[in-house]
This record gives sequence, structure tokens and C-alpha cells, in this order.
Amino acid sequence: MVGAGGRHRTETSLVRAARSLGHAARLLDAPWHRRAGTFGLRLAAWRVERFEPDLVLCTRHAIALGESALRSALLRRRAAFWYFDSPSPLPVGVRQLASLTQLTFATYGFQVEAFQALGVEARFLPQGADPAVDYPAGEPPAAWACEVSFIGSGQYPRRLPVLRAIAARYRLQVQGPNWEAAAGELPIVGGPVRPDRFRSAVRRAQVSLGIDALDAQAGERAGGTSNRLWRVLACGGCYVGEHVTGVERFATPGVHALWYRSADEAVALIGQVIADPELRSRLAEAGRSHVLAGHTYAHRIPLLLAGQGYTST
Repeated sequence: MVGAGGRHRTETSLVRAARSLGHAARLLDAPWHRRAGTFGLRLAAWRVERFEPDLVLCTRHAIALGESALRSALLRRRAAFWYFDSPSPLPVGVRQLASLTQLTFATYGFQVEAFQALGVEARFLPQGADPAVDYPAGEPPAAWACEVSFIGSGQYPRRLPVLRAIAARYRLQVQGPNWEAAAGELPIVGGPVRPDRFRSAVRRAQVSLGIDALDAQAGERAGGTSNRLWRVLACGGCYVGEHVTGVERFATPGVHALWYRSADEAVALIGQVIADPELRSRLAEAGRSHVLAGHTYAHRIPLLLAGQGYTST
């Protein structure tokens, strides 16, 4: 795998999942090799050549090697690109990566369509949970107790109306970076949210909220949604998320999670869950079992290796 290194990164989870299935897998940290200059780029190509992989899987950070060095590392090798993000239009580096690999996977259906419009062979493949890091927390700080928790970045204005409506009715806590502009009106606990903090935030909230970042996601038709869904459910949380077309095949409403279509509906569903501890517990337990049974990275790896997208209903 060619991407960004770090024990909290998705790339590390993917390597761990591949190894759990009996595959030999290694992670090449592209940004680190780039910082090492010419020596680092040569070292990256040598490491790929020495490992002789059956598949080189790239994430968006692989382009840090530069197009020329990456092209050399991938020469005559089967290579795929898995794009986790949602920006639209597709960034330049993302388009470059898609052109250097034979197959692209995207976690949103509308991004699959964007790649296909460029003449790229693309498949829909949602992210998943990593049971090694996504699991119910022990007792977190009492100060984190709240009725509703939202974990995400604050640079997306479309999240604000939903959060304002919820904050007016319930004890809300917002965790994540880039919320400076809303610090005066929303209860912010800023900074990066590492796995231990993510688990604790889910554990201390009665409801974990999902809000899409971009208006483009409203056009989703394949059910693609943020990895927040899989992680919250794997951590034993009760999830109330923004509805997109097709998302029910990943989390059945009233069984694994609840889906809202407006701020008013989000407020109503949260009230329903808070008033019914039995429903909350049932959703959380069923959601966690559902994810562990079919939506971990170990369930995605075989699809990647087979060059298949997600087709289950």
C-alpha cells in the first residue's frame, strides 16, 4: 500500500485487515519518502520492487511521491486507487492518481460517476470499521457527558443549521478541528479526534450524529456515506444520520440506525431516542453486530483484490 503512515490512519487499518486475512502487506509512507528528497523517492521505488506486490493499493496521499516517481513505482504492476473523500470537483492530484492506476474505488456513488466521466474505470466501495481501534470505550471523562455528540470538521457551513437546531433543544457537544468560527454559538471541544477520543465521545453521548459535509452529497444515489457511520456503530453508539438515497442498505432505519431528511426531523428523532433508553440500547447493539458481521475493512479487502465494487443489498 502507498499512502500516509501513522498508527491512527486508515492505511494502517487496511494493512492490518489484509494481514488478518493471511496476506503479506506493507505500507509505504509517501509523504515521508517525499520529504527525504531524491534518496527517498529512489528508496520508495526500491521498496516496491523488492516486495513484489500482487497489487499496489494507493490512497490520495500516494501522489506525494510525485507523478513521475509514482509512475515508476507502479510500472508493470497491478495498481488500484481507493478514494475516501468527497470534494467536488475532483482535485488535480486525485485525477492524476486515477490516471496512473488501472482501477479506482470511491466511497461515494457521485464520485464514481465523476471518475467515469473522466474515462476512468471506477467502482463504488464504502469504507468500514477497524475492530482493533473501533470498539466500545471504557468510562471516559464525566465532562464529556451529553445528549448528542457530533464528531467532525467545522469548515463545512452546511453543518451549522442542523447543529444550531439541535443545540437549541439538547445538550450537544461538538468534537473536531476547524470550529473557530462557531465557537461562540456552539459547545465546541476542538482539536483532532484520535481513536481513543472518538471512542470516548461516542461512549458519553446518548446519540451520535451524522451530518454530510457538502451539498454534492445530497445527489448521492448509491448509499455512500461518511466512515463515521461504521465507526460509531462499531464503538457501540446510537447513530442518527443524514439520509441519502440508498443508505438503508447499509444501516436499516429503526434496526441499526435512524436517518433524517431535515433539521426538524433530526430534532424529533433525537428526542425519540433520548426518551426511549430501550430503543437506544437496541439500536446500538444491533448496529455494532451488523458492522462486525459485514462492514469491517477485512470485508472490503477481498473486493479490492477481486477488482469488484460493493454490490450486496
